[in-house]
Amino acid sequence: MARPREFNERMVLDAIRNTFWDRGYAATSVDDLVRATGLGKGSLYGAFGSKREMFVRALREYCEGGLAYAERKMIGEDAGTLRRMRGYARGMVELIARRRGCLLAKAIAELGGENGDVDAIVGNFYRRYENIFVRAIRQSQRAGEIGTDTDARRRARLLVAVMRGIESMGKGGVPAATLRGITDNALAFTEGRPA
Repeated sequence: MARPREFNERMVLDAIRNTFWDRGYAATSVDDLVRATGLGKGSLYGAFGSKREMFVRALREYCEGGLAYAERKMIGEDAGTLRRMRGYARGMVELIARRRGCLLAKAIAELGGENGDVDAIVGNFYRRYENIFVRAIRQSQRAGEIGTDTDARRRARLLVAVMRGIESMGKGGVPAATLRGITDNALAFTEGRPA
């Protein structure tokens, strides 16, 4: 009979994710994960698999959290969607200004094109992220906030590129005020106003 687990799985998964988030995949050793979680190697491997499996799970959960946050912030009643989109974009700038970078960006930089699991997670994230923006733009069009002559898919792709780009710029030290201006200009363009 297997012994019941004697640890809080959510706390351990958070520790695993945060370790990879701080250090990246290659720079994180199994010993780092052991120290971060307080579990022995046998328990860690037994519960969560190999280092690669732990990273894939951490990345998948990170992406799911980001998608849920974007949807929660932008999708709702048609009226007010544009205000919610602006709030989401500005909120992301504030997060970028005070956090340690992006686990997704680190995964792409280290493992993009070399790891089928990571590539699948990244591809899935970008498709779904774009679709959230498409939904938001279409809601805003129905509410009369954005003109219907605007192609929602094309504008959504632009906004995805802007949001992912400001992540890198912020990590590179670009001031938050500049990042806010970039997102404001991208949203003005989406509305059909001069940027």
